[in-house]
Amino acid sequence: MNKLEDWFCATSFWRKVTQQHLLPRMLGGGDLGDSVLELGAGPGAATPALLRKFSRVTSLEFSAVFAAQVARGSRRDDSSARRAAAVVQGDATQMPFADGSFSCAVAILMLHHLRSAELQDRALAEVFRVLRPGGSFRAFEIHDGWLQQLLHTRSTFVPFAASAASARLNAAGLARASVTFVRGGFLLSAQRIDRVASPAGYRT
Repeated sequence: MNKLEDWFCATSFWRKVTQQHLLPRMLGGGDLGDSVLELGAGPGAATPALLRKFSRVTSLEFSAVFAAQVARGSRRDDSSARRAAAVVQGDATQMPFADGSFSCAVAILMLHHLRSAELQDRALAEVFRVLRPGGSFRAFEIHDGWLQQLLHTRSTFVPFAASAASARLNAAGLARASVTFVRGGFLLSAQRIDRVASPAGYRT
């Protein structure tokens, strides 16, 4: 991320947009369970709201600086509930979590910061792995365009195209994929639905 992104993602404006507008739309509809993985937490704009919704929050952040910031912020923001996010500094393409660890995974403006489409697909495969059967993946991404390219000067910007999103989610093993267009970008939703072998040996 460049300095402009670092600054913007830490503003009270983005925090408000994330918590009051994005997350309610992303997390609406259906039971998402009790354990959420926050991918690419950044400076922690979404973390306090996730702590209020889920009994267990794990925030994965590539930047050691941001990971430390999220840890400090979640303890401060959720002190009344006497719990904080478990913050892990790590790579979304090689997650340090056991299979089936989470009931839900959330990614806000994270996928386009991975350096290639191959790494994005690897991250989606990791999402599938760490989700429990029936677990949900929810994400928010932005479209490609000259303004987005300009805002990501000296930063990584590999657009995750909405038109190919469902196919790529399905290829990672995630089913019931959907794309919903909203102001400024689009929401992704998918679910881990494991197929089981029938008595005759067929998979259903």
